[in-house]
Amino acid sequence: METESSTAITTDVKFYFFSTLISGAVAGAIVDVALFPIDTVKTRLQSENGFWRSGGFRGIYKGLAPAAAGSAPTAALFFCTYEGCKKYLSSATGHTNSPYIHMISASFAEVVACIIRVPVEIAKQRRQALSNRCERTALNILWTAYKTEGIRRGLYRGFGTTICREIPFSLIQFPLWEFLKHNWSDFTGLPLTPVSVAICGAIAGGISAAATTPLDVAKTRIMLADEVSGRKLGMRSVLRAVYKEKGFKGLISGILPRVMWITMGGAIFFGFYDLTSRILKFDRT
Repeated sequence: METESSTAITTDVKFYFFSTLISGAVAGAIVDVALFPIDTVKTRLQSENGFWRSGGFRGIYKGLAPAAAGSAPTAALFFCTYEGCKKYLSSATGHTNSPYIHMISASFAEVVACIIRVPVEIAKQRRQALSNRCERTALNILWTAYKTEGIRRGLYRGFGTTICREIPFSLIQFPLWEFLKHNWSDFTGLPLTPVSVAICGAIAGGISAAATTPLDVAKTRIMLADEVSGRKLGMRSVLRAVYKEKGFKGLISGILPRVMWITMGGAIFFGFYDLTSRILKFDRT
């Protein structure tokens, strides 16, 4: 009996992580492909070259290939880590809906996901914003970065800045999303459905996107920097330079497309994540 019970628990755990991986991959791929043009506009607005010299509205789908290839594994890795960490901490502390657990889980998941996200972002953003090098493929961009600057300064340029953007973003987004989900029925009197989960995701994403836009500006500038000028830049120096050059307006460059992109993306991402999770659980039963 104990052996059968242990086997059942192991099977449930394996299915739980499989469900999380698939749900995250599906949601991530759909969002990044569907909303890619908005992301391109945001990146070009934040570029040191400016929107029009970075391509304007031309070639709005440049960089789609690396984004599409990296979105599914990045999202899958994030959600598998997030849900696993949340499950472990909830079990260890006895608290199932603590914002601190959500914050810790999301922060740890962001660091893990950046192992894939950062090289993908470098390839994607250089394709999006550097129109004078538009003939180069994503693989060629990454290979050149590796040959000329190595792994840390080439493939993982801006890794620290990306984490400094992603962790504050997640510290706002995920506790807010979980709070809205948990209290949805109390607020509205309606059951929690994939549509309501999507609405919660849109609200949490939009607020988080607006609050962390200056960090996103710094990340974009750093990832494009060696192609533009060869400078070695840090977040503080970039933000100071942007503020000196363009004032507060420069620090929030691209805020409208960023908020629009992440609000819409949050709705699609969390909605499809919840829907896929429900389908997989239903199929299993």
